[in-house]
Amino acid sequence: MDFSYTVKEEAFRQELRSWLEQNLPEGWLESQQLPEDEEELGVFLRAWQKTLSDSRWAAIAWPEKHGGRDATLMEEIIYHQEMVRVKAPPLVNYVGLHMVGPTLMQIGTTEQQQKYIPKILSGEEVWCQGYSEPNAGSDLAAVQTTAVKQGDKWIINGQKIWTSFAHFADRCFLVARTSKGEKKHHGITCFLLDMNQPGVEVRPIIQMNGEHDFNEVYLNDAVAYDTEIIGQLDDGWRVTIALLMHERTGIGAQVFSLEQQFSELVSLMQNTTEDGEPLIAKADVRKRLFQLYMKQRGSLLNYYRNLTKQLKVGHPGVEGSMDKLFVSEVTKELFSEAISLQGHNGLLWKEDAVSGSNYWQTNYLYSFGQTIGGGTSEIQRNTIAERILGLPKDAGR
Repeated sequence: MDFSYTVKEEAFRQELRSWLEQNLPEGWLESQQLPEDEEELGVFLRAWQKTLSDSRWAAIAWPEKHGGRDATLMEEIIYHQEMVRVKAPPLVNYVGLHMVGPTLMQIGTTEQQQKYIPKILSGEEVWCQGYSEPNAGSDLAAVQTTAVKQGDKWIINGQKIWTSFAHFADRCFLVARTSKGEKKHHGITCFLLDMNQPGVEVRPIIQMNGEHDFNEVYLNDAVAYDTEIIGQLDDGWRVTIALLMHERTGIGAQVFSLEQQFSELVSLMQNTTEDGEPLIAKADVRKRLFQLYMKQRGSLLNYYRNLTKQLKVGHPGVEGSMDKLFVSEVTKELFSEAISLQGHNGLLWKEDAVSGSNYWQTNYLYSFGQTIGGGTSEIQRNTIAERILGLPKDAGR
């Protein structure tokens, strides 16, 4: 496998690197500090996405006619590497840019593309994803939220849960049941729901690290229109699969974050002392770091292998489940080791932490959710077993 980049690809890297140096929020490279106030955070993140979109850096893989750069897959990889290198602010409209927008280009009508895509790109409209429910998580076909036809309107009732960024969202890519068929995959429809209406209530879910990314969404006679259906009526399963393929593809790029986090852990062990010597001087610590390195490196190489196949066939495949599984599980293990290796200091919180921040503690607690969001590890293992290894389906399903 050739890991080198072409002259054109390196020129792309330097263009992006130069742009980041000039356009990152003031003082970002020194602190990477996000506003703590929720309203201020929303304003900050929308402004950052607008800055990106103004220079066509928000969705580089999109076609130029939609505000992208028609970037190659290798240019996307370079983009992710550079964003991780500077720990760029997160994209508040990740769902819109990486899932909804590409799905609209693939399945949406011309009118829907013209109405929604420019606002997705600029961050003017932030999107969330209305899939999971209290009794329909990984089994999306068990969705119970209903949409009942009334003239040109659909009256929607039900509940969604674990909805990322719903508290910022203007619209929701919503899955609802519009009819009952012989198979539970049938009779599902996807709506482009307006979140700013009386029938939509968002309640925060505070995570165990004290942060707020997830929400419950209650739908009480919320209204959607025929023009807000994407795809065909009762054929939403095909649409949901199309969107999920875009989601799984984006998750694989987290291997670069994992690579950087491992380097930060090594640095922590070099700069944290015990009995007058750095922790990395201890044989047991080095052994545990080496075991982590093998897993982190294996995740990266496996990602490159799957990337090579994608370059050859021209589209992402089921191998994205392998990337999702490996990265989320190794990330959780890495932060668990970071806490353990710090001993009692690993239990300290915020201003009491050795590093002066709760970076390791916060990410350790957050890492458990990474094995759930975007498809649980259990679902990924089933997908790998059935669709890659060719094993029979679980008899219980």
